[in-house]
Amino acid sequence: MTVPATTYALVGADGRSYRSVVPGAWGGHRRTRIYGRLDCPAALRALARGGYRTHRVFFTDETGAVAAGYRPCAVCCPDRYRDWRATQRASRRC
Repeated sequence: MTVPATTYALVGADGRSYRSVVPGAWGGHRRTRIYGRLDCPAALRALARGGYRTHRVFFTDETGAVAAGYRPCAVCCPDRYRDWRATQRASRRC
């Protein structure tokens, strides 16, 4: 049995970390509970400033990020963010 040379640390829908041979398709920030595209300009700026990297997490898909309790980024996922925001406002009115 061959062991893959590279594995990636991902976060599952249950919020727990696990190792995978498949890299994450979405990135997130553990403290702010925000997820977005890997090429998000806001995340890339934060990474360039430093300090962000220690709280960076990765997800295989968007569904897993949402299930783990993360919200969409307003910069790289504006449509998803608007939908999430509208849902939050509606739930506060009830």
